[in-house]
Amino acid sequence: MDEISIVEVKTKAQFRKFVDLPNRMYRDIPEFVPAFYGDDLDDWDQRKNPAFTYCEARAFLAYRNGQIVGRIGAILSHRANETWHTKRMRFTQVDFIDDAEVSAKLFETVEKWALEKGCEQVHGPLGFCDLDREGMLVEGFDKRSMFITYYNPPYYNEHMKRLGYEKDVDWVEYKIMVPKEGDKIYNSLSKVAEISLERNNLHKAKLQKRSHYRPYVRKVFELVNIAYADLYGVVELQDEQIEKYSKKFIPLVNPDYVCLVMNEKEELAGFGVSCPSMASAMQKSHGRLFPFGWAGVLKSLRHNNALDLLLIAVHPDYRNKGVNVIIMDHIMKSCIKNGIEYAESGPQLELNHKILNQWNSFDTEQQKRRRCYIKTLL
Repeated sequence: MDEISIVEVKTKAQFRKFVDLPNRMYRDIPEFVPAFYGDDLDDWDQRKNPAFTYCEARAFLAYRNGQIVGRIGAILSHRANETWHTKRMRFTQVDFIDDAEVSAKLFETVEKWALEKGCEQVHGPLGFCDLDREGMLVEGFDKRSMFITYYNPPYYNEHMKRLGYEKDVDWVEYKIMVPKEGDKIYNSLSKVAEISLERNNLHKAKLQKRSHYRPYVRKVFELVNIAYADLYGVVELQDEQIEKYSKKFIPLVNPDYVCLVMNEKEELAGFGVSCPSMASAMQKSHGRLFPFGWAGVLKSLRHNNALDLLLIAVHPDYRNKGVNVIIMDHIMKSCIKNGIEYAESGPQLELNHKILNQWNSFDTEQQKRRRCYIKTLL
């Protein structure tokens, strides 16, 4: 068997190959949905990714006979280790052919660097922050991915076990059918939402076009930092990161599918952000917006029967006061108005019962499960 060589990615040309590898490996697999190619490139650019102020990162490609057969990234998040009192290295953006030697070489490279940096464990797949893709698919290989999640074939998990990696935590994803107007759940949500708004002196921000988002962007991400603080691996977003993710998501969001719940002081009590599914558009453009990919994305945002649920958060002071119902009622009615038939949740921690329980009244199907693996080195 020809020897596997591992090459550290350093040049722009190498990073293009690194980012494009899953697009080439899985382009004929209908369940694979590419990420934004440009965004993935920017993530590895220290001038464009603010996370490098507290992260070190390296990327590697595996070659055999001049052909790329795998990739892996490694992220040392000093802030995550400080926050969670750990000594961990993250692996990220890992892809490889079904060859034990290839996967072993890739992970050996990350583990070696982890030991050099004084880490005791390696875990992932995780990103630079919690708004990046995370989790290796372990169930639902026959379901189409979202553009905000990874795709991988089933054999990845056998490799992880062989390499000594174990489950640390799982995320689950749901398909939620949109009820019809007049259904029991429709009437119930409407009534509870109305009562909650009145009883708690709350109101919904009026958003009629994308320019109306700007005054609320900082409030949204400040609430993300508060509401997500106790979730797995989360590190507080910095000002520069807030600006980065605002630029990424705002162009994709239709005001119909955003709900900002405000109190009488115009403080944010909770929010929900979603957008029509871009899976088909991303597949057709292979994740590239230029020169013609934007046309497909814009078409998906205007005409679609599926919705991607991106973010939802409720301030701790307003939990158990029906704020999440206000958000769901708003998005449900927008879905009915616009012909959306079902929504897909992003990955949700399996132990986050407050979030998972909110789907109990709907017609739902758990579609996918993803895993964060961990290995102790010392």
